[in-house]
Amino acid sequence: MSAADATPCIADREPWKTVGDVAAAGWSSAKLAEMEARLYPMATTSMMVAQGGEIVYRYGNLSDVSYLASARKSILSMLFGRYVAEGKIDLDMTIGEIGVEEEDGLLPLEKTAKVEDLLTSSSGVYHAAGSPGGNENTPERGKTKPGSVFLYNNWDFNVLGAIFEKRTGKTVFQALKEDLADPLGFEDFDINRQRMMGYENQSRYLAYHLFLSARDMARLGQLMLQGGKWGGRTIVPESWIAESTEMRFTPEQTKSKEGLGYGYLWWLPTSNDPSFKGAFLMNGNFGQFVLCLPAIDTVVVHRRAVTDEFAIARNQGETTYEPTKVSAGDFLSIAETVVAART
Repeated sequence: MSAADATPCIADREPWKTVGDVAAAGWSSAKLAEMEARLYPMATTSMMVAQGGEIVYRYGNLSDVSYLASARKSILSMLFGRYVAEGKIDLDMTIGEIGVEEEDGLLPLEKTAKVEDLLTSSSGVYHAAGSPGGNENTPERGKTKPGSVFLYNNWDFNVLGAIFEKRTGKTVFQALKEDLADPLGFEDFDINRQRMMGYENQSRYLAYHLFLSARDMARLGQLMLQGGKWGGRTIVPESWIAESTEMRFTPEQTKSKEGLGYGYLWWLPTSNDPSFKGAFLMNGNFGQFVLCLPAIDTVVVHRRAVTDEFAIARNQGETTYEPTKVSAGDFLSIAETVVAART
């Protein structure tokens, strides 16, 4: 039976269960201990591995709520699914048709970018973004056909949040609560902690920043593994999960040194390990990751917590300090060690 057909192991509002016998669940305690030893010198603050909806490994404080950085983008992709299916969001609509504009104007070619182009970070709109963290080396404006070139650009992601809100009538934070946190029974969610952040006077579109715990992030990964179903309800259409995790740009096109392709706001590992077949990844700065491994019904969550105060200061341009981080390459190496601990 596939994970999508299985009854979720976590009922609404119930905490995660931990497997009673790691060996009986198909994992080597000794190999997990070897993996853990690799975490000690890293900036990791928490990590969680769940298989079949039950925890097989935990490290640090899984209830600690902290800043998600760009892992937020994959969550927005999850939120899009329902409203695309309902017809409220049309991926073929252009930003010109929707009414996206900037104070200093957008060029005619830029206005032909479709919602789908923004979802694949290939809008070709190289206007300055309203928040840090994207590729700052943007090409000359008005020269790139929308949909043709991948460029990790926070302008695209921030505008997607604005489009979502305009087309659905909900804020991103309201939708996160009503469409995901409430039905999935998040244990640590506080809507008042979520906040818009960004630079003043650089773009109309600021970033919708999210603050969640590791164990609540794991619920999102588990939902994806279950084909968008939870407690007998469809939370995210299964067809959208397939569509959003389909590779749209290859690692060569994304220029990813970790071998990551890109779908609709999801990064896609290209490991030759059979356990990674069909894998997809939330990827946030400093070390915020959720890796979904459908082939082995496993979610791996990794956190490198930073304080709210630092996250706010950084996103408002008040500091350029870069704390010690866990890179995507470092995390994927750890994830390979996790997979190797299966017996």
